[in-house]
Amino acid sequence: MTTSNRFTRRQFLKASAALAVVAPSILPSSIWGAAKGPNDRLTLGFIGMGKQNSGLLNGFIHNKETQVVAVCDVDTTRRENAKKTVEDYYAKQTDKGTFKGCDTYKDFRDLIARKDIDAVVVATPDHWHALIVIAATNAGKDVYCEKPLSLTIPEARAMVNAVRRNNRICQTGSMQRSSQEFRKACELVRNGRIGKVKQVIVGVGTSSKWCDLPEEPMEPGLDWDFWLGPAPVRPYNSVLSPRGVHDHFPNWRSYREYSGGMMTDWGAHHFDIAQWGLGMDDSGPVEIIPPEDPNASTGLRYLYANGVEMIHDTSRGGATFIGSEGKIFVDRGKFQATPESLGEEALGNNAIKLYASSNHLQDWLTCIRSRKLPICDVEIGCRSATVCHLGNLAYWNHRRLKWDPKKEQFVGDAEANTWLDRPKRGPWKT
Repeated sequence: MTTSNRFTRRQFLKASAALAVVAPSILPSSIWGAAKGPNDRLTLGFIGMGKQNSGLLNGFIHNKETQVVAVCDVDTTRRENAKKTVEDYYAKQTDKGTFKGCDTYKDFRDLIARKDIDAVVVATPDHWHALIVIAATNAGKDVYCEKPLSLTIPEARAMVNAVRRNNRICQTGSMQRSSQEFRKACELVRNGRIGKVKQVIVGVGTSSKWCDLPEEPMEPGLDWDFWLGPAPVRPYNSVLSPRGVHDHFPNWRSYREYSGGMMTDWGAHHFDIAQWGLGMDDSGPVEIIPPEDPNASTGLRYLYANGVEMIHDTSRGGATFIGSEGKIFVDRGKFQATPESLGEEALGNNAIKLYASSNHLQDWLTCIRSRKLPICDVEIGCRSATVCHLGNLAYWNHRRLKWDPKKEQFVGDAEANTWLDRPKRGPWKT
């Protein structure tokens, strides 16, 4: 690790003071008065300008409640492309057809040091999430963080603690909670339409593996050491960070150093819905049972204290809730109740009604203003990511594990508890 990347408090405060002097004319919402005017916008900074944040960026710049003032990436091409996207869009909104006012940063610490930025949107590889979110909330920023929330279970809890300690709003990017079909399915399950829940089948892909990619020539303009950050040192490969803005999606999700594979990628969507339908947003399973075949990548079972069994199945998608009186299957744009009548009758006035959101991004913005918890608050993101990580640990180590969701520790298994977190390189500590 080069000395330029050392995360010292002195350097951070020095950067904060310097950047406060050169901040653009958009005023932070913290100094707004009661009257609304041209500066009545939430100022946003974006960190990690790959495929996912490019989509989020386009969503936010079209929202009249926001003003994007900065973008950050360790890759020059992505950084400059994001700046151009922002300034080209805002230029079209001006009489002169020109606009300059989106700054670029390679180091996320410089962006979050700016006093004029209200909130940040984080869509880096998973191994960076915790460090950036904790630093951002410590700097007084609200945060939208892509799912899965973290690389490990202790990281997720550290993120929750930082958000609560700093009284920040943090939305996890498990967007399915803001889709009508998922809310309908979970409301029906929570209100007993399928009777007593016996089983949930969650259809997502497999776990990640240790990275074995060969070395390739370095991508020009990329700070590879900074991209790796807390992860172990290894040679560059374009599978992890594609060379062009419009190249293929990066595949760092397949490797344990950076992600948990599809178990955490899609798992942070469908296991999240399972948790929602089971009413487990503040808890989780108590036992995780891997398949008998140590080489199997599907068939893992989770047991909850109330007797519900959840099964990981790679042969399907979505989430299927099975009860004593019927079942409900839900996936993106798909809803099926068996028998059909279970989903046809409206819920009564006294029914359990779940948080209703039709737009995940707008919900975050609304909650920044109201200071109420968003639909996928950091605690929810923590609990859903934990389910994903628990499954991976059981697959990787082929061990039946008993889990205490309150203490967030394995029960009677000291060795397994050493698997919960990962060592971090150099100065990068949560």
